[in-house]
This record gives sequence, C-alpha cells and structure tokens, in this order.
Amino acid sequence: MEIGITSFVETKPDVHSGEVISHAQRLREVVEEIVLADQVGLDVFGVGEHHREDYAASSPAMVLSAAALQTKKIRLTSAVTVLSSADPVRVFQDFSTLDGLSNGRAEIMAGRGSFIESFPLFGYNLNDYDELFEEHLDLLLKIRESEKVVWEGRHRPAINNLGVYPRPVQNSLPIWVGSGGNQQSAIRAGLLGLPLMLAIIGGSPMQFAPIVQLYKKAAAQAGHDLSKLQVGSHSIGFVGPNTDWAADTFFPSTKAGMNKLGKERGWRYYDRSSYDAARSFEGALYVGDPDTVAEKIIHLRKHVGITRFMLYVPLSTMPHDQVMQAIELLGTKVAPRVREEVAKWEAEMALEGHPFL
Repeated sequence: MEIGITSFVETKPDVHSGEVISHAQRLREVVEEIVLADQVGLDVFGVGEHHREDYAASSPAMVLSAAALQTKKIRLTSAVTVLSSADPVRVFQDFSTLDGLSNGRAEIMAGRGSFIESFPLFGYNLNDYDELFEEHLDLLLKIRESEKVVWEGRHRPAINNLGVYPRPVQNSLPIWVGSGGNQQSAIRAGLLGLPLMLAIIGGSPMQFAPIVQLYKKAAAQAGHDLSKLQVGSHSIGFVGPNTDWAADTFFPSTKAGMNKLGKERGWRYYDRSSYDAARSFEGALYVGDPDTVAEKIIHLRKHVGITRFMLYVPLSTMPHDQVMQAIELLGTKVAPRVREEVAKWEAEMALEGHPFL
C-alpha cells in the first residue's frame, strides 16, 4: 500500500488574513513539502497542472524537478497532466528529464483536467475534448514504447520515424490515467493495462468499488496481469494531533475553496454540516488524528481495492507550517499503521485462499 500527497499549489486568499502569497513563494513552499514528504517516508508526491491565477503550478514537471535533487526515494508525479491540451512529445520529454534528474522516480498521471482554461490558451477546441485525450494518450504510449516514432492522428502533425529524447531511466516510464469515476475512462485504462487514479472527493467512497471492478474486468479481458495493476485514490484531507483540532483547523479553508468552486459550477452551498458529514467514516474527507485517518484508508483498501492513497492537502490556502505538520503526521504515524495492517490483511486473505480487491 502506497501513501502520498497531492498538491495543486493553490494561492487563494488566506481565510483569516485575506493575504494572497505570491506564486513564487508558494512554489518554494511546495518544494519544501516534497522534501519533507521524502524525509518522513511517504511513497509519492503529485503536483497538479492548472492555468489560473489561483494556482501556481502550470508546469508540474518543473516543480517536481526542483525537488528531484533534494529527495532520495519519493516518486514524483503530475496530478494530473492535462493531456488533452498538451503536446505528448513535450510531456514525455519533460517527464523523461525529470526521470533522469531523480534517477528513475518520475511518473505521468494523464487526465482531461477539471478546468478548461488550457484549451483556449493553447489553441484547442473544447468540442474535441474527448477525441484529443484519446489521440494524445495514444501518441504518448507510442513514444514510451519506442525511441523512434511513427504516428499519425487528426489533431497533431504526423511523426515519421523521428526520435524523442531524452529517454527515461526507467525501462517503462509509468503512465497513470486520472479519472473522476467515469466508467468509460476506467474501462479504457483497464484495456490499456494502465494504472488508474480515481478522484474520490465526494459522496461515499464505496460507490467507487464497482468502477474498480469494471477496470479490472476490462484489464483481464485484454490479457493484462491484474496483480501488477494499481488503483489509486486522490482524496481531500488533513491530519492533526487530535480529531477536533484537525476538523476545526481544516474547515475554514475547505469551506472557502469548495464554495469558490461551487459558485463556478452550480454546487449547493458548503457549510459545516456538509463538512462534518463528509468527514464521517462513510464520507470522502480524510480529516482527523492519525488513527482516524488510518482507519478510513484501511477501509478503502479492503472494500474498494485502492493500492495507492494520495491525500490532497491543503484545499484552498492554509499556513505552510500546518501543511508541513499534516505531511509529517501522515508519514510518521498514518502510513506505518496502514502499511502494517494492510499487509497483515492481505497475507491472511492469501493464506485462506480468498481473493481480495
């Protein structure tokens, strides 16, 4: 079981002071967060790509490269790369460069993205949203397979036996598919034999179990080894020394962030009752002391089939020291317990001959 962090490197106004820190400061802070995550033994850190004023990371590979030479073991991934509006050749080159700098720790998480700003910015038509993703993913996989590429599509000029460099340290650069839970996305990832990252950020996480089963069924039908496939969860949360403090500390920025997005997308108003329901054991928020958060992650592993859990923190803007404390607790308190209990459970299931998710 892998445990890690996702950050969108947000620069929204502080809910208490109204201060907006610069993009430059927030970028430096997230590099410090990655370094700490490595030091406390977390497995992976993901940085999301956005092209808005209230997010500082438009180029995840650049941010992750800044941390690559300051870290030793942690895997470094985008979360996500908005592949529909990106050139797959450049995406591969950027992350292959990161792979070299980190000596084989880079990953790409490819997705459509939940915002549309990148489409007009890079000259793409939103009407081609799905087709662009499929075509760009096909090319990205072709580049991964072979140094010299022969490829032709509808939305990008053809490539006729040209090399793409540098090549990565890893024999096969990991490429994940990020999804909000769309069935077709899960089936496509399964047919391609690619690891799947699910954004489990609302409702009941148990609703994603059928999606995981569809993914595995598709993978099996395509002849892929299910034991080698990973399924991840990108889930909002915060770890504190005790549950009441964690809940009260995380609520103001979460409320502000959810209501800002809600105004754009027509969501209902997010209040404390919504928040408390979401952080219950059945909800999709992972907020509390280390034991509370660990228990929910273990439950997710057993009942949904998640093999990688990524805690998205902070949502909106929080003081840097509080984010660092949450990362330290996730690495030193939550992750060891989750790994130990999940390993014990998997061994028991295997001994008894029971299949597990």
